[in-house]
Amino acid sequence: MIVRHERKAWTAFHYDSFFALFTGATILSSAMLSGCGRHGSATSAGPHAPTKVTVVRATQSDVPITGEWVGTLDGYVNAQIQPQANGYLIRQDYREGSQVQEGQVLFEIDPRPFEAALQQVEGLLGQAKAQLALAQINVNRDTPLAEAHAIAKSQLDSEVQQRAQSEAAVTAAEAAVATANLNLGFTKVRSLISGVAGQATTQVGNLVSTQSVLTSVSRLDPIKVYFSISDSEYLALTKQASKAGSNLLHGVSKIPLTLTLSNGEVYPQEGHVVFVDRQLNSQTGAIRIAAAFPNPGNILRPGQFGRVTAATNMRHNAILVPQAALNEFQGREQVYTVAANNTAHVNNVTLGPQSGNNWIVEGGLSSGSLIITDNVQKLREGDPITPEILEPHDAMPQPTPSGRR
Repeated sequence: MIVRHERKAWTAFHYDSFFALFTGATILSSAMLSGCGRHGSATSAGPHAPTKVTVVRATQSDVPITGEWVGTLDGYVNAQIQPQANGYLIRQDYREGSQVQEGQVLFEIDPRPFEAALQQVEGLLGQAKAQLALAQINVNRDTPLAEAHAIAKSQLDSEVQQRAQSEAAVTAAEAAVATANLNLGFTKVRSLISGVAGQATTQVGNLVSTQSVLTSVSRLDPIKVYFSISDSEYLALTKQASKAGSNLLHGVSKIPLTLTLSNGEVYPQEGHVVFVDRQLNSQTGAIRIAAAFPNPGNILRPGQFGRVTAATNMRHNAILVPQAALNEFQGREQVYTVAANNTAHVNNVTLGPQSGNNWIVEGGLSSGSLIITDNVQKLREGDPITPEILEPHDAMPQPTPSGRR
């Protein structure tokens, strides 16, 4: 009994010691965490370092408004080469894809049937001329005899009539010879325009007819670009043409057009409007227009695509904002400006049309404001900033994909 009591006492002593140590450790840990928390709060409450930003001054200027449309290139004149005679194709006289001249022989058809037909009508012409000569001899011989009443007057009248018939026969035979010569000439298929000849669609040895298309020739300098514009854009272009002293519908318009190729390069030659369709397409609400661009060296080819640009209007006293300065937040366009105490200020703006790398601001921004053009993704209202003003003669910052979100 004495041993059991001593064991209980010893166990109780160890339990009390462990509880005391555990409680002390817990209190010490809480104190350390509390101290760290107070230290962290004091650190986070410190002021932010000012953000270095580049700013430009918003100024008013006259800005041309441009329209841009997708265009399809085509030859200024496109001619399908079809023969005017039937027969077997015996020769191709041009190189596909080469420059050909008006009147140049491109193909040849077997001429032998046409040569035989020519010889036949030439023989008929000879017979008609012989009959005419005989009729003329009879008239010349019997005219004095009839005047001397040696022969009947009716006999001379018959001979004169026979001479007239022989003259008509000669005329008909000459026309037949001319037709035969023309048909023989048609065996040489010529180009009716100067331009670039395309691929031959019929091979040598094939039987061709007047319905066969042998190839195509396109005049490429200048070259046409077809594009469609909306009704409002058409009216704007017409107004611009009127100011330039020309008419968009009749004659050559003086509005300069720019062509951007599929690789992004701007074509160095300016174009002008040469054709406006007679009506608006009621299904698409657009009207078709053709422009002509000089094409020295035939660099541009039919079937290519490009973007046609033209100035459709002039916006006076417009405020421009670089695209890099724009920031989209919850469907609203925003621009950060520099406040009086060098802090960032958010301006909700209303944008107009785009002009190059800039946008026209129609509301929410006044002239003379200092616009922040970089680090707009990192800024918030009231953030301290260190602005660096970009002078007007310096290059405008180029837009980047991160300029808007």
